[in-house]
Amino acid sequence: MADTTAAWEPVPRSRTFELVLARVEEQILAGNLRVGDRLPPERELVEMLGVSRAAVREALRVLEAQGVLRSRVGTGPESGTVIAAMPDAGLTQLLRLHIALANFPMDDVVEARATLERASARLAAGLVAEGGLDRIREPLLRMDDPALPREQFNDFDTEFHVAIAEAGGNRLMADMTVAVRNAVRHTLLTVFNRLEDDWERVAARLRAEHHAIYEAIAAGDVDAAGDLVEAHVRGFHQDIVKTVLGDLGSAGA
Repeated sequence: MADTTAAWEPVPRSRTFELVLARVEEQILAGNLRVGDRLPPERELVEMLGVSRAAVREALRVLEAQGVLRSRVGTGPESGTVIAAMPDAGLTQLLRLHIALANFPMDDVVEARATLERASARLAAGLVAEGGLDRIREPLLRMDDPALPREQFNDFDTEFHVAIAEAGGNRLMADMTVAVRNAVRHTLLTVFNRLEDDWERVAARLRAEHHAIYEAIAAGDVDAAGDLVEAHVRGFHQDIVKTVLGDLGSAGA
């Protein structure tokens, strides 16, 4: 139900366009604006909020860039600025950039990965949907190629973990998994490239752990799937990442 207490009110004049953003966000959070709803015309926003047209336009440009709004050209009932369903790619990009720029300690990122992926694997094992298993199996089999370049191995590794999250059926968890995994992509690729003589041993370990995780999910073994993926994430960072790069300070290292 819409919250009638969240009214359109004039905003203070300092940092005006950011405060316009805040007012629009308030309307969305209160349920007064939903996907498909049109924003009031620019002229009305200027009057309701007591700000300049330039401030309103700047705020709308930011919201469009974030994927929150989309503009429909024309004069009919479908024209104007409309609240859009934020695409998954937009959300994961924002999360990925936030993780990278916030400079979180690597241990915090590993803890988040382990927690998210444990839950995702348990959900995936509980569903055991054939379509989801196919999407998990494909990058798994591609990683088995001993001639695969390390960068492609890293990409298929990411696809494997993302496919598990998506197979769990929780879109938010999947988006967060994509964001966290991609935020550490450069760090993991750096580790792979520095392994030199140890690469085959490490790749064999990762393949074996991935296959064990897949088998547990395919068998519908919820507890084993969760335990295996958590041990995989924590073990890789403890035994390999820290050995190669030392005690990393942050996700952006």
